[in-house]
Amino acid sequence: MAELRLGPLLRYVDGSSATVWVEASRPCAAEVRCAGGAGGETQTFQVSGHHYALVPVTGLTPGTSSSYEVLLDGVRVWPLPASPFPDSVIRTPADDTVRVAFGSCRWAAPPHGEPDPVGQDALDTLAARIATDPDHERPDVLLLLGDQVYADETSPATRRWLAARRDLSDPPGSEVADYEEYTHLYYESWLDPEIRWLLSTVPSCMIFDDHDVIDDWNTSAAWVEDMRATPWWRERVLSGLMSYWVHQHLGNLSPAELDSDPLYAAIRETPDGTDELRAFACRADVDPASVRWSYRRDFGRVRLVMVDSRAARVLDEENRSMLDPGTARWVREQVLDGPGSYDHLLIGTSLPWLLPHLVHDAEAWNAALCRGERGARWARFGEDLRRRADLEHWAAFPASFEALVELIAEAGSGPDAPATVCVLSGDVHHAYIAEPRWPEGSGPDARVLQLTCSPVHNSIPLSIRLGFRFGWSAVGRFLGRRFAGHGACPQPSVDWRRTGGPWFGNQLMTLTMRGRSAELRLEQARAVRGGKARLAVVSESVLSEK
Repeated sequence: MAELRLGPLLRYVDGSSATVWVEASRPCAAEVRCAGGAGGETQTFQVSGHHYALVPVTGLTPGTSSSYEVLLDGVRVWPLPASPFPDSVIRTPADDTVRVAFGSCRWAAPPHGEPDPVGQDALDTLAARIATDPDHERPDVLLLLGDQVYADETSPATRRWLAARRDLSDPPGSEVADYEEYTHLYYESWLDPEIRWLLSTVPSCMIFDDHDVIDDWNTSAAWVEDMRATPWWRERVLSGLMSYWVHQHLGNLSPAELDSDPLYAAIRETPDGTDELRAFACRADVDPASVRWSYRRDFGRVRLVMVDSRAARVLDEENRSMLDPGTARWVREQVLDGPGSYDHLLIGTSLPWLLPHLVHDAEAWNAALCRGERGARWARFGEDLRRRADLEHWAAFPASFEALVELIAEAGSGPDAPATVCVLSGDVHHAYIAEPRWPEGSGPDARVLQLTCSPVHNSIPLSIRLGFRFGWSAVGRFLGRRFAGHGACPQPSVDWRRTGGPWFGNQLMTLTMRGRSAELRLEQARAVRGGKARLAVVSESVLSEK
């Protein structure tokens, strides 16, 4: 009998359809049945000895909430027997309210009963709140903005599992090495009871960042060259891309996109899709411009353009760009498609566009050094510093930073402009709000904001707290301009100011949009008496009242 190994994950939802992702223990028919008669069924596909299905659900009614169950070969496997959680549901949108919760950087929570070295998990806490009061407010979609798993920073439990499998004295040591070890990371993270239930009942969109593969992934051409000379790297990066495609990327796509995806069709048509997916991963690694990980989702009159700011990079120092030309064109087309067709534009990118001024200027200065603006000796110093200090955000790609400035201004201007343009990011282990200011007379009509929220569940060293507070200070800004002057870096075409934060803690932001109005709430997971936790409101603000 087939068993449910992982999932279900509710991924895509619109007014009449949805997709539900599962992993089974063997080949089988995976079925979703909803109360009211909606549902769907499909056969599993195989990758590296694992059996997956993305079940298309049809026949849903707009504005309804339908509980569902999962069956494998006709046997019900979800909800789990004696589950303490309410039924998983598929809620279809009907009105103009869209509630988006987002964050990034989640270490898997330790097993229940074990101490948590980094504090309460914000997603666990969100799950507990929804489960306690299922009819209360919940997100319409959860955006996970990178570092869903940590391939290079494994837990004690995973290290014990790895040690039983191979000799950890051989590279890559306690980091994951292959596809099977990646699947263990997803089990560890997504079999957490609260997380498993949350992902079964709240739709999710995901994008990778570096730790999904390795810290500093695609920092520079020299970094890539060094890694490709490392014997274990090829298997690591291919396994990372393969597992991301299976566990995260597939569910980002709409049913129509899935129907037209040749790779998805090829893998489903063969008894074992491992070779097809591995060939795809090889192409994605060798020729990143041939693959697009970015995607678009529309939630009524809210548009999300999720941008791959990690694998789509052009790393040649003379032509360095955050996005390859094809991806950049695609992003522009999606942002500008259908003027007046959305009231709010969300640009998801794991890496913040607007950083503390000191950090921004330091990254622009470093990019100039690495480009050779101060000679070969400074270029070598710059490359070493870039890797040590993670100087690889949008500011480290000055032309791409300016291109995003121009695109946002164009999208946010004119009679059909949206009320808000929000860049949603994570990565930097703190949360803040930053607001750009264009020169007088050249700015967009929409309100533009950088909304950064991280981590969901991770460590926040004192150095991060002190460093980012200083980075936003007047002294930090002055020091940053000195760096920029040394690199002969031009002033950015926009200025910006921090209008909220910095906030430090395990946290989530929730953006609620109704018509042309928008409100933002930041909540942190905090322990309460009895060992449980709650999400405490830290900040609330109105972004648009139109």
